[in-house]
Amino acid sequence: MQGDRNGEGPTGDDRRHGPRAEQYRPEQPRPEQRRPEQRRGDPSWGAQARDPQARQIPQRQIPQRQVPQRHPPRQRKRRRPFRKLFLLLLILLVIVGVAAFGIDRMITRIDATQDYAGRIGATPGTNYLLVGTDSREGLTPEQQQELATGGDTGPIRTDTIMLLHVPSGGDPVLVSIPRDSYIPIPGHGQDKVNISYAIGGAPLLVRTIEEATGVRIDRYVEIGFTGFADITEAIGGVEMCLDAPIFDPLAGIELESGCQKLSGREALGFVRTRATPRADLDRMNNQRQFMSALAEKATRPSTILNPLRSIPLARAVGRTVTVDRDDHLWNLALLGWALRGETPTATVPVGGFGDVPGSGNVVYWDANAAPRFWAAIARGEPIPSELMRHGW
Repeated sequence: MQGDRNGEGPTGDDRRHGPRAEQYRPEQPRPEQRRPEQRRGDPSWGAQARDPQARQIPQRQIPQRQVPQRHPPRQRKRRRPFRKLFLLLLILLVIVGVAAFGIDRMITRIDATQDYAGRIGATPGTNYLLVGTDSREGLTPEQQQELATGGDTGPIRTDTIMLLHVPSGGDPVLVSIPRDSYIPIPGHGQDKVNISYAIGGAPLLVRTIEEATGVRIDRYVEIGFTGFADITEAIGGVEMCLDAPIFDPLAGIELESGCQKLSGREALGFVRTRATPRADLDRMNNQRQFMSALAEKATRPSTILNPLRSIPLARAVGRTVTVDRDDHLWNLALLGWALRGETPTATVPVGGFGDVPGSGNVVYWDANAAPRFWAAIARGEPIPSELMRHGW
């Protein structure tokens, strides 16, 4: 049966689709649907569709890709070898300087250049009086035997006397004064110059030299037997070249001809020996040559900048060297610097030899040449070439 379409009864379709149809009957409201406020017919619809904020449609949050941060390339460090070398040298200089300051306080000082009535005034340049004594002070019997110094010989006397003249301009000159020089000793008549030291020590020796030469002594340096040996050992020996072999049992040396390195013991014997054809004259030449060679090696950068050399050297100087009251270790360094290299050397002009009762064998200065020789130094002038007696 077919129902009335006007609602009098259910039709077949109504029976077949009844439950579903009932959900959409007019009297039953449809489920609420979300509709857009505007339709496609609205001109503004496309703009809103393209504008996410206008449509208020939540966007999907896309995680950002983590890009690894790039570090700037490391700058290659510049190598500064010269800076490291400079710092190393600076450290070495500080070490040497501090050690030198401490060692300077160890040096023995005496009042050698005393003023006296009628003393000559200052002369041009700087004049050092260098004195080597035969002092055996501090040496044990074993050391005396090793160094061949012999036993005690009484009052200390000067074994070596040299004057180093450093002019204001020009080359220094190293002058040997024979220890047997027969000259006036103030207050004691005439005698050998080394007797003045035995009588009145360094002050009387300085005054004797000043009055005999007319040259004012500005600085005084004294060293004993052990000083030559210790200083030579501290710098690792000194090379000397000999024209002829030297054999001297009294000085404790046996040296071959030619170039060789002298130890401390050999150096002491070399500057003391008289076992040569001209005895004292050769001895003075040997002393000057050795002093120049010693100073040259002591002032080398390899010695000064090497603490293993410079500190033992400074200690040896501090233990064995005596200076004037106002002198310091750096004055000795200037002395060594002046002696380095080919320093011109000379001996005061000698007029002859003789025997004097009470004094023994003596050396006479040349009566004409010696005054001219010393006058040139006193005036700060070059010594005339004919007075530079290299062969003496």
